[in-house]
Amino acid sequence: MQVQATGKHLRLSPRKARLIFHDLRGKTVEEALTILQFTPQPSAKDVAKVLSSAVANAENNYNLSPDSLHISAIYAGDGRTLKRYKPASRGRAHEIRRRTCHITVVVTDDEA
Repeated sequence: MQVQATGKHLRLSPRKARLIFHDLRGKTVEEALTILQFTPQPSAKDVAKVLSSAVANAENNYNLSPDSLHISAIYAGDGRTLKRYKPASRGRAHEIRRRTCHITVVVTDDEA
């Protein structure tokens, strides 16, 4: 059975979030949380939170054991971009794009 969780409008760019995804695909949930705990990127905290939410969804909604779950898919999509402006010389303004992303984690049990 596939169970997913999505974290929306997270204040990090999708490109920076994707940097740690290749280490997590196919791993068990316990291994993935350990990897995220010792990953130095700040985005690891947000990914760990979404992964924990997916495990809680599987446990509470479908009565699946957290020990039998592994990550089948994890991806980040573009969210809303906040546009801000910074004053520049000669009366101009430079645009600053503060990107957001939606992180989706799909976990499955081993029997599926």
